[in-house]
Amino acid sequence: MNFEFKVISGAIAHEIIHSNYELCQSLVAEAYRRYADGKASAPTCHFLRFPDRPNARIIPLPARIDMGDHRISGIKWIASYPDNIAKGIPRASAVLILNDEETGYPLACVEASLISAARTAASATLGAHHLARGKRRARCLGIVGNGIVSKYIYQFLMGTGWEVDEVRLFDKNPAEPVRFHETVIQGHRHRAVIHAPDLESLLVASDLVVFATSAGTPHVTDKALFEHNPIVLHISLRDLGADIITGAQNFVDSADHALSNNTSLHLAQMETGHADFLTGTISELIEGKLVADPARLRIFSPFGLGVLDLALGGLIYRRAVETRRFVSVDDFFYEKTR
Repeated sequence: MNFEFKVISGAIAHEIIHSNYELCQSLVAEAYRRYADGKASAPTCHFLRFPDRPNARIIPLPARIDMGDHRISGIKWIASYPDNIAKGIPRASAVLILNDEETGYPLACVEASLISAARTAASATLGAHHLARGKRRARCLGIVGNGIVSKYIYQFLMGTGWEVDEVRLFDKNPAEPVRFHETVIQGHRHRAVIHAPDLESLLVASDLVVFATSAGTPHVTDKALFEHNPIVLHISLRDLGADIITGAQNFVDSADHALSNNTSLHLAQMETGHADFLTGTISELIEGKLVADPARLRIFSPFGLGVLDLALGGLIYRRAVETRRFVSVDDFFYEKTR
């Protein structure tokens, strides 16, 4: 057996991701299909929390997936420390461990904060595509929370052919929209880019809304803000009040995951005593078993399944190995015989 252990850097992951937006989205769609067909599994995750840092958490996401021509198993270990933002460093950091299918031995460690952002973005744009019934156009894109996840969602929207007339930005830190505008926005792609003075004005003006915040509890509760029935990509999962959730078409990646850990959906379930407000899953949209209703508020709340990390992590691993772009640790495993 080859006991070589590979380390694949974020620089390599970044290059592969940003050269393959459409492929990443296709792999995420396939991962959703495989999950729905029982050819992948992602156990319900548990959060590691810290008494002295109540807003911080580390999340292990184990998963396995059979992609047909190859099978992958592994785990993403992702830390979310919102206080990092004030220090000028990203909120999230992560690694992905990939395991050999036959022996279980770890094959590689891949920098995974970029994989996590990319699979989230690919999932979000896939959801937007199906909630818009294939129309890749928005009159106004509103982005709530202007961090790395929003950056990747914007880049995937642009990279997969979306046309957006106007972009509105809002963040509780007023410096963030300025930075996002200067470093992320492709100004030539839009008629206008507006730094919204408040969240409410952004919501009523936008027909496609991205929530990618660090909110721990719902902070948007006025149903009137959504009377124009936009598409909402509820990536941060805890922004919307129960009345908004129960009055919408709600799509998730996994009901078991989405109805847990005090997400807006979970809180709505606890308040109402049921989950009848769940319309269906992203895989049912992909397969055409369900169709979104443009006359209603449509919300996609993906919990973030570990199988998506494996789908993109597997792509990065294969490309890195093909081109010999990794650091080899030949003596990582010391005891190699019984």
